[in-house]
Amino acid sequence: MQYRRLGRTGVRVSPLTLGAMMFGPWGNEDRADSVRIIHAALDAGINVVDTADVYSAGVSEEIVGEAIKGRRDDVVLATKFFMPMDADDPNRRGGSRRWIVRAVEDSLRRLGTDHLDLYQVHRPSPDTDVEETLGALSDLVHQGKVRYLGSSSYTGSQIVEAQWAAKANHLERFVTEQPPYSLLVRGIETDVLPTALRHGMGTITYSPLSGGWLSGRWRKDAAGTPTSSARPSARFDMSTAGNQRKLETVEQLALLAEDAGLSLIELAVAFVIRHPGVTSAIVGPRTMEQLEAFLPAADLALSEDVLDRIDEIVAPGVTMNPDDDSYGDHELTPAQRRRAALG
Repeated sequence: MQYRRLGRTGVRVSPLTLGAMMFGPWGNEDRADSVRIIHAALDAGINVVDTADVYSAGVSEEIVGEAIKGRRDDVVLATKFFMPMDADDPNRRGGSRRWIVRAVEDSLRRLGTDHLDLYQVHRPSPDTDVEETLGALSDLVHQGKVRYLGSSSYTGSQIVEAQWAAKANHLERFVTEQPPYSLLVRGIETDVLPTALRHGMGTITYSPLSGGWLSGRWRKDAAGTPTSSARPSARFDMSTAGNQRKLETVEQLALLAEDAGLSLIELAVAFVIRHPGVTSAIVGPRTMEQLEAFLPAADLALSEDVLDRIDEIVAPGVTMNPDDDSYGDHELTPAQRRRAALG
């Protein structure tokens, strides 16, 4: 694999990142098999492993920690915090200093390491000042527990706010952003990717198969619908107009992949990592077979003709189904809309 610089950090990372969300009860409950998959990914040249404390309630981190024993120095280890870790405790979540200093210790223990290469805020916090979050994270960097900081699913304006807050308060800044990006979800091309580039951030995208829609299993005449334990079932309700449009689009993309001599998975992942604003794409296999289906995309170069045809099928900057836009939940809320305020 050809390694890429992670933003302006100087760290070199593979164009594919191994996502660990499917290791544990959320996906593959066979720990030994999950460890084998991680080892196979590392042996293939992937050097970034991304997980989160919330994945299978910490089990994913434990599996990753077991897999990287003896290989820790070869891995750019990334995890995330923010999501609720206890449904009954409102303080075991979010971006507060109180939670961050506890969450990092829990993650370090589960991962069996004394430091994280990349510690990411899983989502922006609407009720916590970004200065508080960055202040607590900066302390972790100064203590040697964390090397770099990252954000996930931030809008362009939130990225700018965080960069400004870091500079104004002499705090460590976010050096990476982790947004969703796929052939079906191209919204970040209009704002997030250009903003991250302007601020010298690396971009590690997630869901290149759009939650399974681009796996090649779901064609117009195939039985069944895509499923994902990590997303609301409405995202896969085939009675909606938005999902019908997606299904028609997937059919066109699948035919394009066939004409190009590629699998739909290879086309989907190669497209994501071809964008100049993307550093690495997270692939989240549950099985060894799925990992092997992802790997060829790392070395693929799509032709200009194929890229032009993709733009004809899904226009740049367009998300085929607005329900797939992960930014709407925390940006333009009803209380912030003029008509709601006047109502």
